[in-house]
Amino acid sequence: MANRQTTKQLPPIPAKHYFTIGEVSEICDVPPHVLRYWEQEFPQLNPTRRRGQRRYYTRDDVLLVRKIIDLLYRKKFTIDGAQEQLKSLRQASAPKTNPDLEQVAEELIAELEQVLGTLESD
Repeated sequence: MANRQTTKQLPPIPAKHYFTIGEVSEICDVPPHVLRYWEQEFPQLNPTRRRGQRRYYTRDDVLLVRKIIDLLYRKKFTIDGAQEQLKSLRQASAPKTNPDLEQVAEELIAELEQVLGTLESD
C-alpha cells in the first residue's frame, strides 16, 4: 500500500453498484482490517451484508471511505474529530427532497427478476 502521507491520486471508482471489502481496499488504498475498524467508529459507514455476512459497499460508501481518508490522513483529524466533521457535513448537506429512489427501485427490480428466473428454471 502506498504511503498515505503523500497526496497520491486514488484510482477512479468503477461503475458498479456494489463492491466487496477487497475491492474497496484496493480502490481506497486502505487495508481491509482498517475498513472493518472504521465501520465500528463511523456509524455512517454501514455496508450491506448478504450471503454469509459478506460486506457489500455502495458507491456512496466508497466515497465516504475516501472522505474519512482525507480527514484522517491528509487533514490529520483524530477519529473523534473526523466523526464530528462528518456529522456537521451531514447536517449541512441534509437533502431537502427524497433521495433518488429510482436507482434503488431499478436494483430491486433486477434482483427480483433474477430470483424469478431462478424459480422458473427449477
